[in-house]
Amino acid sequence: MSKYICKVCGYIYDGDFLALPDSWTCPMCHVSKDLFEPVKEVAREETVFIEVDKDNPSICRNENLCVKCGNCKSVCRFKQSVYGHYDIQKCKCKSVCVDCGQCCLACPTGALDIKMDYMELEKLMQDKTKVFVFQTSPSSRVALAEEFGQKEGTICTGKLVSALRKLGANYVFDTTFGADLTIMEEAKELVERLKNKQNLPLITSCCPAWVKFAEIFYPEKINLLSSCKSPISMQGAMIKTFWAKKMGIKKENIVSVAITPCTAKKAEIKRTKNVDFVIPIRELARWMKEREIRFDLLEESEYDSMMQTGSGGGIIFGVSGGVMESALRTANFMLTGKNLKNCKFENLRKNDGFTEAKVRVGNKTLSVAVVSGLVNAHKLFEQMKKGKKYDFVEVMACLGGCMAGGGQPKNLFNTFEDVRKMRKQAIYSLDESAKIKFAHENPEIVQLYETYLNKTGSELLHTTYADRSDILG
Repeated sequence: MSKYICKVCGYIYDGDFLALPDSWTCPMCHVSKDLFEPVKEVAREETVFIEVDKDNPSICRNENLCVKCGNCKSVCRFKQSVYGHYDIQKCKCKSVCVDCGQCCLACPTGALDIKMDYMELEKLMQDKTKVFVFQTSPSSRVALAEEFGQKEGTICTGKLVSALRKLGANYVFDTTFGADLTIMEEAKELVERLKNKQNLPLITSCCPAWVKFAEIFYPEKINLLSSCKSPISMQGAMIKTFWAKKMGIKKENIVSVAITPCTAKKAEIKRTKNVDFVIPIRELARWMKEREIRFDLLEESEYDSMMQTGSGGGIIFGVSGGVMESALRTANFMLTGKNLKNCKFENLRKNDGFTEAKVRVGNKTLSVAVVSGLVNAHKLFEQMKKGKKYDFVEVMACLGGCMAGGGQPKNLFNTFEDVRKMRKQAIYSLDESAKIKFAHENPEIVQLYETYLNKTGSELLHTTYADRSDILG
C-alpha cells in the first residue's frame, strides 16, 4: 500500500487510497481526491560530511559551523574504514559511528566536536554529600600541556593532578593502576588460552571504539576478544567496591570521573557502568580555561595513595603496542616465575599501523600482531581469512594508539606524525624512569589481590560482547 500526499496542504494518507470513494476529500484542506499523488520514497542522501545521531554519547555536530569540506568523511572512510563499509540506505541510524572522534580532530571549524559533559558534572559538584574521585589515563599527562601553549609531548603529571583538585576533585588516582590490573587479568587469560590452544588469537579489548567496530562489522570474531574490561572500567569498579569499603564511603555517594585521551570512553561507560563521567583532554582544557585556571601557575601535586602506583608497563598503554608489551612481560613471569632481563619489545614499537612479529615468552615463540587505525583492522581479518595464524593481537582504533585519541589536543604547528612521535617518546621515557616495570610487581596490585580479589573473585573486572551488526540493516 502506497502513501498519498495532498498537493495543496501536504497531508499524507497512509492506507488503501484507491479504495476511497470519489467523493472523498482531504480532511485538512478539503480538496478533492484527484489533487493527491503517490508519495515518492526518496533515498537518503549521501552528504559530503559525516552525519551524527542526536543520541551519540561521544560526539556532536553543529550544522551552523560546517563548511562542507569533507575532511570528516575522508577520515572515516580512508583512515578508520568505517564509512563506506555499510549501505547508508539500509542503515538504521544516520551514520554508523564507533565513537573514535577522529572526525573531530580533522574538522577545521569545530562543527564536529566532543559532546561536553563537564557542565553537568560541575552542577553535580555542588552536592556536598558526594565524593568526587578522578582518575587520569597515561596519555593525558603527555598532552594536556599542548592546550596551554607548551611543546608537544610535554609531561605535566603534577600540574594535571593539581588542576583537577582546583576543579573540585576530592581524590585523584592514576589509571596506570587500572592498566596494571588489566594486565594481570589479560596475561592470565593469554596463558590459559595458550595452554588450552583455544580461542586464539587473544585480541585485546581495552579500546572501546575497536570493540564496537568488531561487534558491528565482525561479530563472528568477538569470541576472540579478551573478556577484560578497560583500565578505566576496572579501576572504576574497584573505586566503588574495594576502595569505597576501605574508606567507609557508600558507593552511591561516589561520583567517578575519568580523564582520557578518548571520546569513545563516553560510550564505554554507558556499557560497563563503572564510571560516571568521562572528560577527554580537550574538554578538560576548555573547563580549565572557563574557570580561569592558569596552567603556568599550577604547582605540582601528587596522586592520592591506594591506586596511586602504576608500573612502567601500565604507562605504555598509551602507545600502540604498549598493551601487548606489558602483557607479555607479565605472561612471561606467569609461565616461568622469572622476569625478562630485557623487558623492552623493540619489534612491537614501530607504530606503523600493522606490525607482525615473533616474540619469545617462556619456552614459547608467539606469532603476534600490533594493529592501530581501524583501516588496518580490516587488513588483520583479511590476513586471518587467508589462513594467517596469530597467538596474540593488539588493536587500537586510533593510529598510534591512545596518545592520538580523538579527545586529544588538535595539532596546529606540526604534522600528525611528528606529534605522535613526540608523545610516544614522552610515554616511553616515563617507562624508562619508572622504578617498577612489571604489573605483577606493583605492591598495591599485589595487596589488592591478597586482601580482596583472591577472596571475592575477579568477575567485576570482566565483561561480555554482543552482535551489533543489525544496525547495518
